Amino acid sequence: MSELDDLATLVRATTPLLVIETVDEQRVIECFRHVIAQSLRPLWRWTLTDGLARLDFAQSGDPVAPDASATLDAIRAADERGVYLLFDFHPFLRYAMSLRQLREIVQRQKSAAHTIVLVGARIELPEELEALAMRVPLALPDLKELAGILRGEAAAWQREQGRRLEVDGEAARTLVRNLVGLSAPDARRIVRKLIYNDGALGENDLPELMRAKFDLLNRSGLLHYEYATASFADVAGVARLNAWVQRRRAVFLEPQPALDPPRGVLLLGVQGCGKSLAAKATAGGFGVPLVRLDFGTLYDKYQGETEKNLREALASIELLSPCVLWIDEIEKGLASGGGEDGGVSRRVLGYLLTWMAERKSKVFVVATANAVDQLPAELLRKGRFDEIFFVDLPSAAARAAVFELHLKRRKLDPATFDLAPLAVASDGFSGAEIEQAIVSALYDVPGSGTPPDQAALCRALEQTRPLSVLMREPVQALRDWARERCVPAD
Repeated sequence: MSELDDLATLVRATTPLLVIETVDEQRVIECFRHVIAQSLRPLWRWTLTDGLARLDFAQSGDPVAPDASATLDAIRAADERGVYLLFDFHPFLRYAMSLRQLREIVQRQKSAAHTIVLVGARIELPEELEALAMRVPLALPDLKELAGILRGEAAAWQREQGRRLEVDGEAARTLVRNLVGLSAPDARRIVRKLIYNDGALGENDLPELMRAKFDLLNRSGLLHYEYATASFADVAGVARLNAWVQRRRAVFLEPQPALDPPRGVLLLGVQGCGKSLAAKATAGGFGVPLVRLDFGTLYDKYQGETEKNLREALASIELLSPCVLWIDEIEKGLASGGGEDGGVSRRVLGYLLTWMAERKSKVFVVATANAVDQLPAELLRKGRFDEIFFVDLPSAAARAAVFELHLKRRKLDPATFDLAPLAVASDGFSGAEIEQAIVSALYDVPGSGTPPDQAALCRALEQTRPLSVLMREPVQALRDWARERCVPAD
Protein backbone atom coordinates (compact mmCIF):
# COMPACT_ATOMS: atom_id res chain seq x y z
CA MET A 1 0.00 0.00 0.00
CA SER A 2 1.40 3.43 -0.95
CA GLU A 3 1.82 6.38 1.35
CA LEU A 4 -1.20 8.17 -0.19
CA ASP A 5 -3.34 5.04 0.16
CA ASP A 6 -2.40 4.84 3.85
CA LEU A 7 -3.36 8.47 4.47
CA ALA A 8 -6.59 8.13 2.48
CA THR A 9 -7.55 5.07 4.53
CA LEU A 10 -6.89 6.91 7.80
CA VAL A 11 -9.01 9.87 6.67
CA ARG A 12 -11.88 7.68 5.44
CA ALA A 13 -11.77 5.91 8.79
CA THR A 14 -12.12 9.36 10.43
CA THR A 15 -8.99 8.82 12.51
CA PRO A 16 -9.27 11.66 15.01
CA LEU A 17 -5.64 12.68 15.57
CA LEU A 18 -2.60 12.18 13.32
CA VAL A 19 0.95 13.34 14.03
CA ILE A 20 3.45 13.90 11.20
CA GLU A 21 7.02 14.90 12.04
CA THR A 22 8.67 16.59 9.06
CA VAL A 23 10.17 19.89 7.93
CA ASP A 24 8.73 19.44 4.43
CA GLU A 25 5.39 21.18 4.98
CA GLN A 26 4.65 21.54 1.27
CA ARG A 27 4.90 17.79 0.85
CA VAL A 28 2.29 17.31 3.58
CA ILE A 29 -0.07 19.73 1.86
CA GLU A 30 0.35 18.04 -1.53
CA CYS A 31 -0.26 14.61 -0.02
CA PHE A 32 -3.51 15.71 1.62
CA ARG A 33 -4.67 17.49 -1.54
CA HIS A 34 -4.56 14.08 -3.22
CA VAL A 35 -6.21 12.42 -0.22
CA ILE A 36 -9.25 14.72 -0.09
CA ALA A 37 -9.78 14.20 -3.81
CA GLN A 38 -10.71 10.63 -2.86
CA SER A 39 -12.51 11.29 0.42
CA LEU A 40 -14.30 14.55 -0.57
CA ARG A 41 -13.63 16.26 2.75
CA PRO A 42 -12.80 19.96 3.17
CA LEU A 43 -9.09 20.61 3.76
CA TRP A 44 -7.98 23.36 6.14
CA ARG A 45 -4.59 24.68 7.18
CA TRP A 46 -3.68 26.61 10.30
CA THR A 47 -0.50 28.59 10.98
CA LEU A 48 0.14 31.16 13.66
CA THR A 49 0.82 33.81 11.01
CA ASP A 50 -2.18 33.20 8.71
CA GLY A 51 -4.72 31.59 11.01
CA LEU A 52 -7.22 29.03 9.71
CA ALA A 53 -7.64 28.96 5.93
CA ARG A 54 -9.33 26.53 3.56
CA LEU A 55 -7.09 24.99 0.90
CA ASP A 56 -9.44 23.16 -1.44
CA PHE A 57 -12.05 25.88 -2.11
CA ALA A 58 -12.45 29.59 -1.54
CA GLN A 59 -13.23 30.28 2.10
CA SER A 60 -16.64 31.67 3.01
CA GLY A 61 -17.62 33.54 6.15
CA ASP A 62 -15.55 35.65 8.48
CA PRO A 63 -11.88 34.72 8.98
CA VAL A 64 -10.88 33.03 12.23
CA ALA A 65 -8.25 34.72 14.39
CA PRO A 66 -4.89 32.89 14.63
CA ASP A 67 -5.46 32.44 18.37
CA ALA A 68 -5.25 28.75 19.30
CA SER A 69 -8.40 28.69 21.42
CA ALA A 70 -10.43 30.53 18.76
CA THR A 71 -9.19 28.08 16.14
CA LEU A 72 -10.18 25.04 18.18
CA ASP A 73 -13.59 26.60 18.90
CA ALA A 74 -14.11 27.10 15.15
CA ILE A 75 -13.14 23.49 14.41
CA ARG A 76 -15.49 22.20 17.08
CA ALA A 77 -18.35 24.34 15.79
CA ALA A 78 -17.93 23.14 12.18
CA ASP A 79 -20.80 20.80 11.22
CA GLU A 80 -19.08 19.25 8.18
CA ARG A 81 -16.37 16.69 8.82
CA GLY A 82 -13.02 18.11 7.71
CA VAL A 83 -9.28 17.54 7.65
CA TYR A 84 -7.33 20.18 9.59
CA LEU A 85 -3.58 20.55 9.14
CA LEU A 86 -2.23 22.41 12.18
CA PHE A 87 1.37 23.48 11.62
CA ASP A 88 3.55 23.99 14.72
CA PHE A 89 0.47 23.87 16.94
CA HIS A 90 1.89 21.55 19.59
CA PRO A 91 3.52 24.28 21.77
CA PHE A 92 0.02 25.62 22.54
CA LEU A 93 -0.91 22.27 24.05
CA ARG A 94 1.08 23.21 27.14
CA TYR A 95 -1.88 25.37 28.09
CA ALA A 96 -4.69 23.59 29.90
CA MET A 97 -7.45 25.30 27.89
CA SER A 98 -6.04 24.35 24.47
CA LEU A 99 -5.25 20.82 25.63
CA ARG A 100 -8.79 20.32 26.93
CA GLN A 101 -10.34 21.75 23.76
CA LEU A 102 -8.34 19.45 21.49
CA ARG A 103 -9.06 16.40 23.64
CA GLU A 104 -12.80 17.04 23.40
CA ILE A 105 -12.59 17.41 19.60
CA VAL A 106 -10.55 14.22 19.30
CA GLN A 107 -13.00 12.34 21.53
CA ARG A 108 -15.99 13.68 19.53
CA GLN A 109 -17.52 15.54 22.45
CA LYS A 110 -20.05 17.88 20.80
CA SER A 111 -17.89 17.81 17.69
CA ALA A 112 -18.13 16.34 14.20
CA ALA A 113 -15.78 13.48 13.25
CA HIS A 114 -12.90 15.68 12.14
CA THR A 115 -9.36 14.52 11.42
CA ILE A 116 -6.78 16.74 13.14
CA VAL A 117 -3.22 16.52 11.77
CA LEU A 118 -0.43 18.01 13.90
CA VAL A 119 2.59 18.81 11.72
CA GLY A 120 6.02 19.88 12.95
CA ALA A 121 9.72 19.07 12.86
CA ARG A 122 9.55 17.35 16.24
CA ILE A 123 6.34 16.92 18.18
CA GLU A 124 6.17 15.92 21.84
CA LEU A 125 2.61 15.49 23.03
CA PRO A 126 1.24 15.57 26.56
CA GLU A 127 0.53 12.09 27.89
CA GLU A 128 -3.22 12.73 27.70
CA LEU A 129 -2.98 13.12 23.92
CA GLU A 130 -0.21 10.65 23.11
CA ALA A 131 -2.54 7.74 23.82
CA LEU A 132 -5.12 9.17 21.40
CA ALA A 133 -2.70 10.01 18.57
CA MET A 134 -1.44 7.99 15.64
CA ARG A 135 2.02 8.92 14.41
CA VAL A 136 2.36 8.64 10.65
CA PRO A 137 5.85 8.60 9.07
CA LEU A 138 6.02 10.70 5.92
CA ALA A 139 7.85 8.82 3.19
CA LEU A 140 10.93 10.47 1.73
CA PRO A 141 11.08 11.25 -2.01
CA ASP A 142 11.71 8.28 -4.28
CA LEU A 143 14.06 8.13 -7.27
CA LYS A 144 11.43 9.51 -9.66
CA GLU A 145 10.75 12.55 -7.47
CA LEU A 146 14.45 13.17 -6.84
CA ALA A 147 15.17 13.01 -10.57
CA GLY A 148 12.42 15.58 -11.06
CA ILE A 149 14.07 17.85 -8.48
CA LEU A 150 17.40 17.61 -10.31
CA ARG A 151 15.79 18.35 -13.68
CA GLY A 152 13.86 21.27 -12.21
CA GLU A 153 16.94 22.86 -10.65
CA ALA A 154 18.94 22.33 -13.85
CA ALA A 155 16.21 24.02 -15.91
CA ALA A 156 16.01 26.92 -13.45
CA TRP A 157 19.79 27.45 -13.63
CA GLN A 158 19.73 27.42 -17.44
CA ARG A 159 16.93 30.01 -17.54
CA GLU A 160 18.79 32.24 -15.09
CA GLN A 161 22.22 31.92 -16.71
CA GLY A 162 21.05 31.82 -20.32
CA ARG A 163 23.28 28.90 -21.21
CA ARG A 164 23.22 25.12 -21.17
CA LEU A 165 24.20 23.17 -18.06
CA GLU A 166 26.93 20.56 -18.64
CA VAL A 167 25.55 17.25 -17.42
CA ASP A 168 27.20 13.83 -17.42
CA GLY A 169 24.19 11.50 -17.78
CA GLU A 170 25.66 8.56 -15.87
CA ALA A 171 26.98 10.83 -13.12
CA ALA A 172 23.57 12.51 -12.83
CA ARG A 173 21.88 9.13 -12.34
CA THR A 174 24.45 8.26 -9.66
CA LEU A 175 23.82 11.59 -7.93
CA VAL A 176 20.07 10.94 -7.90
CA ARG A 177 20.58 7.48 -6.37
CA ASN A 178 22.73 9.01 -3.64
CA LEU A 179 20.10 11.64 -2.82
CA VAL A 180 17.82 8.86 -1.55
CA GLY A 181 17.19 9.30 2.16
CA LEU A 182 16.89 13.09 2.06
CA SER A 183 13.80 15.24 2.25
CA ALA A 184 12.82 17.22 -0.84
CA PRO A 185 14.04 20.59 0.56
CA ASP A 186 17.40 19.09 1.59
CA ALA A 187 17.85 17.36 -1.77
CA ARG A 188 16.96 20.58 -3.59
CA ARG A 189 19.51 22.60 -1.59
CA ILE A 190 22.30 20.11 -2.28
CA VAL A 191 21.53 19.88 -6.01
CA ARG A 192 21.40 23.66 -6.29
CA LYS A 193 24.77 23.98 -4.55
CA LEU A 194 26.37 21.39 -6.86
CA ILE A 195 25.01 23.13 -9.97
CA TYR A 196 25.95 26.66 -8.95
CA ASN A 197 29.41 25.53 -7.82
CA ASP A 198 30.78 25.11 -11.36
CA GLY A 199 27.85 25.12 -13.78
CA ALA A 200 28.08 21.36 -14.32
CA LEU A 201 27.06 18.01 -12.90
CA GLY A 202 29.69 15.30 -13.10
CA GLU A 203 31.52 12.58 -11.20
CA ASN A 204 33.54 15.11 -9.20
CA ASP A 205 30.29 16.25 -7.52
CA LEU A 206 29.68 12.89 -5.83
CA PRO A 207 32.14 13.32 -2.89
CA GLU A 208 30.70 16.78 -2.18
CA LEU A 209 27.16 15.37 -2.26
CA MET A 210 28.07 12.57 0.16
CA ARG A 211 29.71 14.99 2.60
CA ALA A 212 26.67 17.29 2.50
CA LYS A 213 24.31 14.34 2.92
CA PHE A 214 26.32 13.04 5.87
CA ASP A 215 26.17 16.44 7.59
CA LEU A 216 22.39 16.52 7.20
CA LEU A 217 21.86 12.98 8.48
CA ASN A 218 24.33 13.24 11.36
CA ARG A 219 22.77 16.09 13.31
CA SER A 220 23.18 14.03 16.49
CA GLY A 221 26.97 13.94 16.04
CA LEU A 222 27.17 10.19 16.73
CA LEU A 223 29.03 9.42 13.49
CA HIS A 224 32.28 10.60 11.97
CA TYR A 225 32.74 10.94 8.22
CA GLU A 226 36.26 9.94 7.21
CA TYR A 227 37.10 12.26 4.33
CA ALA A 228 40.52 10.78 3.53
CA THR A 229 40.31 7.05 2.89
CA ALA A 230 43.60 5.32 2.28
CA SER A 231 44.43 2.96 -0.55
CA PHE A 232 45.93 -0.46 0.01
CA ALA A 233 49.14 0.87 -1.54
CA ASP A 234 49.54 2.93 1.64
CA VAL A 235 49.23 -0.11 3.93
CA ALA A 236 52.00 -2.66 4.23
CA GLY A 237 51.30 -6.20 5.35
CA VAL A 238 47.63 -6.66 4.36
CA ALA A 239 47.97 -8.22 0.89
CA ARG A 240 45.48 -11.03 1.58
CA LEU A 241 42.84 -8.56 2.85
CA ASN A 242 43.41 -6.41 -0.23
CA ALA A 243 42.85 -9.39 -2.55
CA TRP A 244 39.72 -10.37 -0.60
CA VAL A 245 38.21 -6.89 -1.02
CA GLN A 246 39.08 -6.65 -4.72
CA ARG A 247 37.36 -9.99 -5.45
CA ARG A 248 34.15 -8.70 -3.89
CA ARG A 249 34.15 -5.09 -5.07
CA ALA A 250 32.05 -5.66 -8.21
CA VAL A 251 29.41 -7.68 -6.35
CA PHE A 252 29.18 -5.09 -3.55
CA LEU A 253 28.60 -2.23 -6.01
CA GLU A 254 26.22 -4.15 -8.29
CA PRO A 255 22.60 -2.88 -7.88
CA GLN A 256 21.15 -6.40 -8.11
CA PRO A 257 24.02 -8.89 -7.66
CA ALA A 258 23.64 -12.57 -8.47
CA LEU A 259 25.74 -13.49 -5.41
CA ASP A 260 25.12 -12.53 -1.79
CA PRO A 261 26.88 -9.17 -1.31
CA PRO A 262 29.75 -9.05 1.22
CA ARG A 263 28.63 -7.89 4.65
CA GLY A 264 31.71 -7.28 6.76
CA VAL A 265 35.00 -8.31 8.33
CA LEU A 266 36.46 -8.28 11.81
CA LEU A 267 40.08 -7.13 12.07
CA LEU A 268 41.90 -8.46 15.13
CA GLY A 269 45.51 -7.63 15.79
CA VAL A 270 48.33 -6.23 17.83
CA GLN A 271 48.02 -2.54 18.60
CA GLY A 272 49.81 -0.27 16.14
CA CYS A 273 49.94 -2.81 13.31
CA GLY A 274 47.60 -0.95 10.97
CA LYS A 275 44.04 -2.12 11.69
CA SER A 276 42.65 1.41 11.46
CA LEU A 277 44.53 2.10 8.26
CA ALA A 278 43.29 -1.21 6.86
CA ALA A 279 39.69 -0.18 7.66
CA LYS A 280 40.19 3.04 5.72
CA ALA A 281 41.80 1.14 2.87
CA THR A 282 38.79 -1.20 2.72
CA ALA A 283 36.52 1.77 1.99
CA GLY A 284 39.03 2.96 -0.59
CA GLY A 285 39.12 -0.52 -2.12
CA PHE A 286 35.33 -0.58 -2.50
CA GLY A 287 35.34 3.05 -3.66
CA VAL A 288 32.63 4.14 -1.19
CA PRO A 289 32.47 6.58 1.77
CA LEU A 290 33.77 5.55 5.18
CA VAL A 291 31.70 6.33 8.29
CA ARG A 292 33.12 5.68 11.76
CA LEU A 293 30.91 4.85 14.73
CA ASP A 294 32.42 5.59 18.13
CA PHE A 295 30.66 3.55 20.81
CA GLY A 296 31.79 6.03 23.43
CA THR A 297 29.44 8.67 22.03
CA LEU A 298 26.43 6.33 22.16
CA TYR A 299 26.29 5.76 25.90
CA ASP A 300 23.94 7.98 27.87
CA LYS A 301 23.11 8.02 31.57
CA TYR A 302 19.36 8.07 30.94
CA GLN A 303 17.38 4.85 30.60
CA GLY A 304 16.87 3.81 26.98
CA GLU A 305 18.83 6.69 25.44
CA THR A 306 21.88 4.56 24.55
CA GLU A 307 19.78 2.09 22.57
CA LYS A 308 17.93 4.99 20.92
CA ASN A 309 21.25 6.56 19.93
CA LEU A 310 22.37 3.30 18.33
CA ARG A 311 19.11 2.94 16.39
CA GLU A 312 19.36 6.50 15.08
CA ALA A 313 23.02 6.08 14.12
CA LEU A 314 22.41 2.84 12.22
CA ALA A 315 19.36 4.32 10.48
CA SER A 316 21.47 7.26 9.30
CA ILE A 317 24.21 4.92 8.10
CA GLU A 318 21.72 2.93 6.01
CA LEU A 319 20.65 6.13 4.27
CA LEU A 320 24.29 6.72 3.29
CA SER A 321 24.65 3.32 1.60
CA PRO A 322 26.62 2.10 -0.21
CA CYS A 323 29.27 2.79 2.40
CA VAL A 324 31.68 1.16 4.84
CA LEU A 325 30.85 1.37 8.55
CA TRP A 326 33.96 1.31 10.70
CA ILE A 327 33.43 0.33 14.36
CA ASP A 328 36.75 1.03 16.05
CA GLU A 329 37.78 -0.95 19.14
CA ILE A 330 34.42 -2.69 19.24
CA GLU A 331 35.31 -4.62 22.37
CA LYS A 332 35.24 -1.42 24.45
CA GLY A 333 31.60 -0.86 23.61
CA LEU A 334 30.37 -4.43 23.98
CA ALA A 335 32.63 -6.10 26.52
CA SER A 336 30.97 -4.87 29.71
CA GLY A 337 28.94 -7.58 31.33
CA GLY A 338 27.65 -8.99 34.55
CA GLY A 339 24.87 -6.42 34.82
CA GLU A 340 27.31 -3.73 35.95
CA ASP A 341 25.79 -1.22 33.54
CA GLY A 342 22.19 -2.24 34.05
CA GLY A 343 22.22 -4.51 31.03
CA VAL A 344 22.82 -1.67 28.56
CA SER A 345 25.77 -3.41 26.88
CA ARG A 346 23.76 -6.59 26.41
CA ARG A 347 20.87 -4.69 24.85
CA VAL A 348 23.25 -2.75 22.58
CA LEU A 349 24.90 -6.02 21.53
CA GLY A 350 21.53 -7.64 20.87
CA TYR A 351 20.31 -4.77 18.69
CA LEU A 352 23.61 -4.58 16.81
CA LEU A 353 23.60 -8.32 16.08
CA THR A 354 20.00 -8.18 14.89
CA TRP A 355 20.79 -5.26 12.60
CA MET A 356 23.87 -6.99 11.21
CA ALA A 357 21.81 -10.09 10.39
CA GLU A 358 18.73 -8.37 8.95
CA ARG A 359 19.94 -5.22 7.21
CA LYS A 360 19.15 -5.01 3.50
CA SER A 361 21.15 -1.90 2.67
CA LYS A 362 24.69 -2.05 1.30
CA VAL A 363 26.60 -1.22 4.44
CA PHE A 364 29.87 -3.14 4.76
CA VAL A 365 30.93 -3.40 8.41
CA VAL A 366 34.61 -3.28 9.38
CA ALA A 367 35.10 -3.82 13.11
CA THR A 368 38.53 -3.56 14.70
CA ALA A 369 39.56 -5.06 18.05
CA ASN A 370 42.72 -5.46 20.12
CA ALA A 371 41.53 -7.80 22.89
CA VAL A 372 39.76 -10.88 21.57
CA ASP A 373 39.12 -12.26 25.06
CA GLN A 374 36.81 -9.29 25.75
CA LEU A 375 34.60 -9.90 22.69
CA PRO A 376 31.23 -11.62 23.20
CA ALA A 377 31.05 -15.10 21.71
CA GLU A 378 27.86 -14.14 19.81
CA LEU A 379 29.87 -11.65 17.77
CA LEU A 380 32.53 -14.13 16.71
CA ARG A 381 30.38 -16.95 15.42
CA LYS A 382 30.35 -17.53 11.67
CA GLY A 383 27.71 -15.49 9.92
CA ARG A 384 28.19 -12.25 11.86
CA PHE A 385 31.20 -11.40 9.69
CA ASP A 386 32.23 -12.85 6.35
CA GLU A 387 35.77 -13.33 7.64
CA ILE A 388 37.97 -12.63 10.66
CA PHE A 389 41.40 -11.35 9.68
CA PHE A 390 44.39 -11.11 12.00
CA VAL A 391 46.75 -8.18 11.52
CA ASP A 392 49.98 -9.50 12.99
CA LEU A 393 53.32 -7.86 13.69
CA PRO A 394 54.80 -7.13 10.25
CA SER A 395 57.18 -9.58 8.62
CA ALA A 396 60.68 -8.51 7.55
CA ALA A 397 59.44 -7.70 4.03
CA ALA A 398 56.50 -5.73 5.44
CA ARG A 399 58.79 -3.83 7.81
CA ALA A 400 61.02 -2.83 4.89
CA ALA A 401 57.90 -1.62 3.05
CA VAL A 402 56.84 0.38 6.13
CA PHE A 403 60.25 2.06 6.27
CA GLU A 404 59.94 2.94 2.58
CA LEU A 405 56.44 4.39 3.00
CA HIS A 406 57.29 6.59 5.97
CA LEU A 407 60.62 7.76 4.60
CA LYS A 408 58.88 8.89 1.42
CA ARG A 409 56.14 10.57 3.46
CA ARG A 410 58.83 12.69 5.13
CA LYS A 411 60.54 13.48 1.82
CA LEU A 412 63.52 11.21 2.51
CA ASP A 413 64.86 9.06 -0.33
CA PRO A 414 64.59 5.35 0.62
CA ALA A 415 67.33 4.57 -1.92
CA THR A 416 69.88 6.24 0.39
CA PHE A 417 69.14 3.68 3.11
CA ASP A 418 69.79 -0.04 3.31
CA LEU A 419 66.32 -1.23 4.22
CA ALA A 420 67.16 -4.91 4.78
CA PRO A 421 69.32 -4.32 7.92
CA LEU A 422 66.71 -1.85 9.21
CA ALA A 423 64.03 -4.50 8.79
CA VAL A 424 66.16 -6.97 10.77
CA ALA A 425 66.89 -4.42 13.50
CA SER A 426 63.16 -3.66 13.86
CA ASP A 427 62.11 -7.26 14.46
CA GLY A 428 59.07 -7.22 16.78
CA PHE A 429 58.18 -3.62 15.93
CA SER A 430 54.72 -2.60 14.77
CA GLY A 431 54.22 -0.20 11.89
CA ALA A 432 53.41 2.64 14.30
CA GLU A 433 56.62 1.98 16.26
CA ILE A 434 58.72 2.04 13.08
CA GLU A 435 57.15 5.37 12.16
CA GLN A 436 57.96 6.81 15.59
CA ALA A 437 61.57 5.59 15.31
CA ILE A 438 61.91 7.60 12.07
CA VAL A 439 60.37 10.63 13.79
CA SER A 440 62.80 10.21 16.70
CA ALA A 441 65.76 10.04 14.30
CA LEU A 442 64.63 13.28 12.66
CA TYR A 443 64.63 15.00 16.06
CA ASP A 444 68.07 13.61 16.93
CA VAL A 445 69.71 15.19 13.87
CA PRO A 446 71.63 18.39 14.74
CA GLY A 447 69.99 21.66 13.66
CA SER A 448 72.05 21.89 10.46
CA GLY A 449 69.19 20.56 8.35
CA THR A 450 71.07 17.35 7.51
CA PRO A 451 68.68 14.41 7.08
CA PRO A 452 69.16 11.36 9.31
CA ASP A 453 71.37 8.57 7.99
CA GLN A 454 71.38 4.79 8.44
CA ALA A 455 73.20 5.03 11.77
CA ALA A 456 70.65 7.54 13.15
CA LEU A 457 67.78 5.21 12.34
CA CYS A 458 69.58 2.25 13.91
CA ARG A 459 70.20 4.26 17.11
CA ALA A 460 66.52 5.23 17.25
CA LEU A 461 65.52 1.59 16.91
CA GLU A 462 67.95 0.53 19.65
CA GLN A 463 66.47 3.11 22.03
CA THR A 464 62.88 1.93 21.44
CA ARG A 465 61.24 -0.88 23.40
CA PRO A 466 58.34 -2.17 21.26
CA LEU A 467 55.02 -3.32 22.68
CA SER A 468 55.93 -6.92 21.86
CA VAL A 469 58.66 -6.58 24.50
CA LEU A 470 56.85 -4.39 27.04
CA MET A 471 53.70 -6.55 26.91
CA ARG A 472 55.34 -9.78 25.76
CA GLU A 473 52.94 -12.26 27.41
CA PRO A 474 49.55 -10.76 26.32
CA VAL A 475 50.85 -10.00 22.80
CA GLN A 476 52.16 -13.53 22.37
CA ALA A 477 48.92 -14.98 23.79
CA LEU A 478 46.90 -13.02 21.22
CA ARG A 479 49.15 -14.18 18.38
CA ASP A 480 48.92 -17.80 19.55
CA TRP A 481 45.12 -17.59 19.75
CA ALA A 482 44.81 -16.14 16.27
CA ARG A 483 47.24 -18.50 14.57
CA GLU A 484 44.70 -21.35 14.30
CA ARG A 485 41.49 -19.30 14.32
CA CYS A 486 41.90 -16.32 11.97
CA VAL A 487 42.92 -15.64 8.40
CA PRO A 488 46.25 -13.77 8.22
CA ALA A 489 45.74 -10.32 6.70
CA ASP A 490 49.12 -10.49 4.95
